[in-house]
Amino acid sequence: MPIIKHSDLPTYDRLLEEGRPILPSERALHQDIRELHIGFLNIMPDAALEATERQFFRLIGESNRVAQIYIHPFTLPIFDRDEATQAHIDKYYEPLEQIRTDGLDALIVTGANEETNPHVSEEGTWGPLRDVLDWAYNNVASTICSCFASHAMLTYIHGQVPTWRDDKRWGVYSHRAIDKDHPLIRGMNTRFDLPHSRYSEITREQFEKAGMKILVESPEAGVHMATSKDGFRQICFQGHPEYDTVSLFKEYKREVTNYLNGEREDYPPFPLNYFNEEAAAVLNDFKERTLNGETLEFPEEQLSTMLENTWADSARSAISSWIGNVYQVTNVDRKKQFMDGIDPANPLGR
Repeated sequence: MPIIKHSDLPTYDRLLEEGRPILPSERALHQDIRELHIGFLNIMPDAALEATERQFFRLIGESNRVAQIYIHPFTLPIFDRDEATQAHIDKYYEPLEQIRTDGLDALIVTGANEETNPHVSEEGTWGPLRDVLDWAYNNVASTICSCFASHAMLTYIHGQVPTWRDDKRWGVYSHRAIDKDHPLIRGMNTRFDLPHSRYSEITREQFEKAGMKILVESPEAGVHMATSKDGFRQICFQGHPEYDTVSLFKEYKREVTNYLNGEREDYPPFPLNYFNEEAAAVLNDFKERTLNGETLEFPEEQLSTMLENTWADSARSAISSWIGNVYQVTNVDRKKQFMDGIDPANPLGR
């Protein structure tokens, strides 16, 4: 399902340069295929806004190549943006009012910066997100909430407020498919890896109290993927299947830089199960020499060839299944939630 380049958003050109499956709009107009319209609510902080665009656009574009996909990026005025980021939003993002008017087949809501916005229950800040989630539940075939957004969904819609961890859940963890026959994970490996990066957490018990169906879980990192009782209209991700190979590495570099600049008290530990022995040796050498007073450049170029990705295939499989199921139940008129005859309480007919 190639994404359609229907605006001048720079992310499209960046992905085209990488050889990603992006279809020019003039070609799309000559293809007799029913398109999908997926909303992309990006509430990431300024520094990560465009990177998060690329991560999700890659994942969507590479997951299935059957139909045309229009992605509609938008955001919410929930915190101040710097001048460059606001200019990017003003130029390339769509107004929420237009999103509501035109309708969507599906919606993805990104995570946010927990460290600067830790209290998801603060109505003054996150009330607009609650309103979008309420609207989507009754107007969009399926909504994926990533990390912080999934905690907002559990808080506002199901009354389950996340707990705050003393340490960061950070690394790549082994996961297991729980409901192997669910259409969203049928055909996936029964065990696979996935990155996590968060301080807050919704426990298995909280998902169960909310009446949600747990689909994917890790013995170490807890529940990753769960759906609302109907099996499809609300989907929570606590992990980050969209992460690039280098995403955790960049987070680690940022934390090291914060330590060296006096912005954190301790030298950061490695993300768990991420760096191999060769990479760990290079980073430990950098740490030792830096703490002994040497001024060194962070070994980013050297490390880039040592990083491994053990989650991309399972991530593409999950998103492919999601897109395929959206395609099967959503109405041709994207202002309508489902095809005629689809039961909103059981859209997948399970």
